[in-house]
Amino acid sequence: MPTLQSTRNPQYIMPSLPRFILIFFFLSLALQGQAAEKVVTIFILAGQSNMEGHGRIAGNQKGTLESLLRDPATASRYRHLHANGNWITRKDVWISWLGRSGNLGVGGWAAKGAIGPELGFGWTVGDQIEEPILLLKFGPGGTSLAGPWRPPSAGPHRTGKPRGQGIGDQFDNLVSSVKQRLKNLESEFPSLAGYRPHLAGFGWHQGWNDGCSKVDSVEYESNLAHLIRDMRNELNSPQLPFVIAGSGFGGWDQKVDRRLMIMKAQEAVTGYDEFKETTRYIETRGFFRDGPISPRPIRYHWCCNAETYWLIGEHMGHAMVELLGGRKAPGIPGSQPN
Repeated sequence: MPTLQSTRNPQYIMPSLPRFILIFFFLSLALQGQAAEKVVTIFILAGQSNMEGHGRIAGNQKGTLESLLRDPATASRYRHLHANGNWITRKDVWISWLGRSGNLGVGGWAAKGAIGPELGFGWTVGDQIEEPILLLKFGPGGTSLAGPWRPPSAGPHRTGKPRGQGIGDQFDNLVSSVKQRLKNLESEFPSLAGYRPHLAGFGWHQGWNDGCSKVDSVEYESNLAHLIRDMRNELNSPQLPFVIAGSGFGGWDQKVDRRLMIMKAQEAVTGYDEFKETTRYIETRGFFRDGPISPRPIRYHWCCNAETYWLIGEHMGHAMVELLGGRKAPGIPGSQPN
């Protein structure tokens, strides 16, 4: 279990004891501290291109990260990401993405010139968990839960295609990749030599491709439940916390039935008796910023709005900390239609 940052400064009252007992007591504490095991807390972030991330960093358009820093209405929320003319890199949060690894910062861990949910998520859990953090990110674009992410227990695909040919290959790749990294942490992440890996949670942001098909939309709830069960089984973590960010493209004005079915399914799974204590759904429709106030009018990539991607990651992080026994997640802005 990760060590969560305390919001209090507890006061320890030491009773009156002989000096030699006090000396022995403090020496024991010191030796325990020296022998304490070093742990790195690991989170998996997975999905399709919106987990990859397309929130634009540079530019004067509304919704870029640079414009958010310049706008007095939003600057205070993002000032912590920038200092002395440079974007800040966290020394306590590592990330692995597309065969590369390093410390988490702005850019380099999403689409070119962009951020994804990893930034807000990593910053939030990094601020609230004492141990160093490692994010293992998987976000291949254009991948459906019914197809490439298909969990084994969901059964054969309706087309009859065998597993491994666009069916289940992303699921299988993630499992094998995570197992390899947990086993070979020191060789893959030399900066974490001497640390024991602890897999602490799984973040999921996906759904566009399934929402393009009525059949896949109908099947989504069942497939997502199978995904949670199978991931926990494959990774030998039967209570692994899951945070699911909804596919809220289009915001509260979204009326396409398939899109609404995906969001309903994502939320419904977190209410199952077997999952309700270990999963959370993040309502994202209030994070949508349409084309006129975003860098690009590409709704399926959240209009490339950096604020949207930050908010998704930030609130996924808050929910994850709460699931791990930390402070209660704050309310989600725009979680109800106006």
